[in-house]
Amino acid sequence: MAISPRSDATFSSQKSTPSESPRTKKFPLTEEEIFYMNCRAAYLTVFKSSLENIISKDQLYLALQHAGRNPSQKTINKYWTPQTAKLNFDDFCIILRKEKPTSKAELLKSFKQLDVNDDGCILHTDLYKFLTKRGEKMTREEVNAIINLTDVNADGKFDYIKFCKLYMTTNEQCLKTTLEKLEVDSKMRRHQFGNHIEGSPERDPSPVPKPSPKIMRKTDQETFSNKGDTRSSLLSATRKFKTSVSFTITMGANGNQNSKLTEPNLIKDWQYMQSKGCFFLEEDGEIISHQYRMQITQRSMVYLTIKPLNLSQVEGKPSPWLSVDTALYILKENESQANLQLVCFTELRNREVFGWTGELGPGIYWLIPSTTGCRLRKKIKPVTDEAQLVYRDETGKLFLTKEFKSTLSDIFEVIDLDGNGLLSLEEYNFFELRTSGEKCDEDAWAVCRENFDTKRNELTRQGFMDLNLMEANDREGDPCDLWVTLHSMGYNKALELTEACPFVIDIYAEKCKPKIKAVHMEACSGQLEKAICKSVLSNGDAKVMDGYENIIVHTYSCDTWITSVIENKSDEKVIIHINNELSKNCVNNRGLNIFAVEVGPKSTMVCQHVMPLNERQEWIYYCIYSLIS
Repeated sequence: MAISPRSDATFSSQKSTPSESPRTKKFPLTEEEIFYMNCRAAYLTVFKSSLENIISKDQLYLALQHAGRNPSQKTINKYWTPQTAKLNFDDFCIILRKEKPTSKAELLKSFKQLDVNDDGCILHTDLYKFLTKRGEKMTREEVNAIINLTDVNADGKFDYIKFCKLYMTTNEQCLKTTLEKLEVDSKMRRHQFGNHIEGSPERDPSPVPKPSPKIMRKTDQETFSNKGDTRSSLLSATRKFKTSVSFTITMGANGNQNSKLTEPNLIKDWQYMQSKGCFFLEEDGEIISHQYRMQITQRSMVYLTIKPLNLSQVEGKPSPWLSVDTALYILKENESQANLQLVCFTELRNREVFGWTGELGPGIYWLIPSTTGCRLRKKIKPVTDEAQLVYRDETGKLFLTKEFKSTLSDIFEVIDLDGNGLLSLEEYNFFELRTSGEKCDEDAWAVCRENFDTKRNELTRQGFMDLNLMEANDREGDPCDLWVTLHSMGYNKALELTEACPFVIDIYAEKCKPKIKAVHMEACSGQLEKAICKSVLSNGDAKVMDGYENIIVHTYSCDTWITSVIENKSDEKVIIHINNELSKNCVNNRGLNIFAVEVGPKSTMVCQHVMPLNERQEWIYYCIYSLIS
């Protein structure tokens, strides 16, 4: 906008992604560079820096697992001899060159030797004898953990075909997770990884790693031989899945009508306030939204609702945001903003409206909007036709197109948070922060009031239109800055609102006039993540991982969605493999049926949200959680 002009650099930053450096655009990665990138990703999952050394067998085992290997004890002993004190990053790279990932074919071949009926299954009795009596022996507890893996055992048989698929998928997901961490963390791009420095601007041949003297003491082929028996790989792979737990929930079509949201009696006599806001989908899939403070001056019954905002709908254009689920978490501010206590959330539903009714005492409350992300997601289908935003008449004068003016009118409706038909400086600054990352100060706002239509020192809808037209004129008709604004607000090239969901919050109080004010626009994490975890832990069903009492999976279901939270009470981080393949008519916020998550020590995390694909049909949530490390 003219009030806080955007530079070309701003536009460029909006268009690119963190992974697209000039170098990666100019040169595709070589096999050698991909290998080093995978090595770094795995190493930095275990260590803070590649300059740190591996100082134990357990660390070596864990780092190799993150690199997609499944080392047996024999393999570990080959590289960690009684004389070994430490291994460095270059040693780790050499080991990875020698120890190739176990292929699916190798695993299947190993299991097939025990498949007497050639039906893809092994009797538990045969599996027990093989794993405890021969080769690298397993303990009774380890074998029982395998037999108790829900998704690969049934009727006294071990389904090794399913297991192999599960194992390969988990390896791929672990590698993908480590690579994503490496890519997102810009600080890692400045680390020196062993003798290889990432991000060098020119295509230099990758240097040959220089191993530490201790690992190279044996110079014969024995130390780095790649021979290893298949059973060792099999045992290591089997040990990767320590235990599992499953949940099955069958939900009827259109949810359970017993918990339908109803308005309180005589609500027309209650005092009322309203505020609008919006969920925005970021490039990395994260969702941000407005957050609010609400003041209740005396103890009162309160009725709170949230729903998608119904904008002017152009005939023939989809309105995907209207099907997005919304919720509102209410937290009470005690001594400070940092000390927030979860009170409730809008659990009940009536069509697109989610609400809560109850008594609130006097005080300050935080209202944190939430959406599961199951329906507000990146769209795979690209838009090829670009809408026209401006045009010139026969005299050369510039105008906004009718379609663009309609879109701007809808944007005005969204950013007019109090719904009074005008934009205050505060409301406009939420818009500016979203679209340009800058704020408009009082002096610039005074210039705006002098040049554009205002009422009571606030910008009118027409003034907002004229402001955008002036921006187009400043660019001599080039719409690039206008497109930055539109993309930031969730619109695609066809002017369809696909990556945002505007909403409206309604508050009714019986005994006092409620006050609400938007104070932040932040990621739907932090306080929200804590609130969701606390709510699920308090109200959900809990299942403990067999043999691991410190790892607990909590699952909460309401009429509209199911949320799972993983609680890790142990002192070590854990990796949990999640398998939703047997669910029916379901979609989750991660967009994957099979994935893995890492849960830090002494922490809880939201694992996934699940909703029906088609609410008019029955949906079955069947999920298996397996501890893999």
